[in-house]
Amino acid sequence: MHLVGAGPGDAGLLTLRGRRLLESADVVVYDQLVGRGILAWARAGARMVAAGRDGVSGAAKQRAVNRLLKLEARGGRCVVRLKGGDPVLFGRGAEEALALVKAGIRCEIVPGVTSAVAVPSSAGIPVTHRALASSVGILTGHEDPSKGRSRIRWEHLAKGCDTLVCLMAVKRLPQVVRQLRRHGVPDGRPAAVIERGTTAAQRTVTGTLGTIVARAARARVRPPAILIVGEVVRLRAGLKHLERAPLFGRRILVTRAAGRAERLVGELESLGAEVEHIPAIAQKPVRALGLFRKALARLGPGTWVVFSSPEGPGWCLRVFRRCGADVRALAGCRIGAIGPKTAEAVRAIGLRVDFVPARYSQEGILRGLPRRLHGQRAVLLCAQGSREALPDGLRRRGMAVERVPVYRTVIPHGMVRDVRRAFTRPFDAVLVTSASCVEHLRAALARAGLSRRMRELPFVSIGPVTSAAVRRSGGRVRAEASVSTIEGLMAALRRRAGGRRRAR
Repeated sequence: MHLVGAGPGDAGLLTLRGRRLLESADVVVYDQLVGRGILAWARAGARMVAAGRDGVSGAAKQRAVNRLLKLEARGGRCVVRLKGGDPVLFGRGAEEALALVKAGIRCEIVPGVTSAVAVPSSAGIPVTHRALASSVGILTGHEDPSKGRSRIRWEHLAKGCDTLVCLMAVKRLPQVVRQLRRHGVPDGRPAAVIERGTTAAQRTVTGTLGTIVARAARARVRPPAILIVGEVVRLRAGLKHLERAPLFGRRILVTRAAGRAERLVGELESLGAEVEHIPAIAQKPVRALGLFRKALARLGPGTWVVFSSPEGPGWCLRVFRRCGADVRALAGCRIGAIGPKTAEAVRAIGLRVDFVPARYSQEGILRGLPRRLHGQRAVLLCAQGSREALPDGLRRRGMAVERVPVYRTVIPHGMVRDVRRAFTRPFDAVLVTSASCVEHLRAALARAGLSRRMRELPFVSIGPVTSAAVRRSGGRVRAEASVSTIEGLMAALRRRAGGRRRAR
């Protein structure tokens, strides 16, 4: 049994130990405030359980969670109890650990990055500074109501700490501020309330102890949020790096396939974006290998073998194995790749690439290949149902062309469910990297009863072919990459993001 701190919200602030445990857990019991980006680290097939039930009192909810943890741990399963921030800084983590130990269940406590330090830092407010603050007091704005009276030593905190950080502060903000003022903290002391800290939805309201309640109310600050009081708040003007990030505050949908989007998602998040990743495409093996075997038998020196996607080489290797062959069958062939990423994947399976077009599309291959191809052979290793522009163009030049699917694309399992969940709020950009992604997104929206949303979405496309698919599907392209690569797509997004941000 593992009690794991999930950190303050940003998935990148989950500890390595926490991630490894999530990746091996059989059961994950998580709190409401743990983000989807963190839950995505859980291994496929793990049972995911949201802790507690709405409308149930705190004590009853906690008893139910304790019973669940004991039941799962006694069943011999690897159980991760995932709690926001650090698991034992408020939030009943210590109570859960003690309940498990009392029941004879070993419980490992895995520390997490606490929001008491991380959230102010992400808002440009260090909790200490040699010239301004040498002590920090951390308190809760949500004490256990069954205690009868507060155990917070307000007089000591107010007079003994340079910086005060109050977690879970929003609902009782007027009472907390009243206590601090009553025990000697001056009205003019700088103060800030930070909502959803370390995430792209972070908002910071600043003022003084005398004005912060009214300012937070005007801004309609909602939980989760923290209050910080102290001279260090003045440092925010020069240190608020997150809000200055070029994509801060923008909500972006990434539709790239699972396993190929991690780098893109990470780059977007590093630029301040709130990212939803809904894979719109998955690959499956082709069912029949007759076409592949026939093409293999007719290969000869000088045959052009063209890969039209980065996924193709890996699937080709699998098909070779199913046929009892290997890449030596392509000895003497001339190898073409539709773009640099595809060329990289071809080299990874041990083949040399002879040709990459200047423009990364089927039309680019046609323009870049030699004009005199009459009588030569070409084998196009591609996805089932891929476009016909290249094979048709080569046949017009007199080539004998075999279009051989080595994999097929399908709508990922669970995509419709994910679309229903994610499309409750607007997106500032929807990144699409292939025509299949566009078509599958349109189909998923239709199945979810959200067809009308297609024409409202601000698409950012990787190139002309994908843009054409957006328009055929009734969507609007707001930006298009000038070079059909992920780098080109990011450049197009940043140009698009230069305008006014969506209001929050």
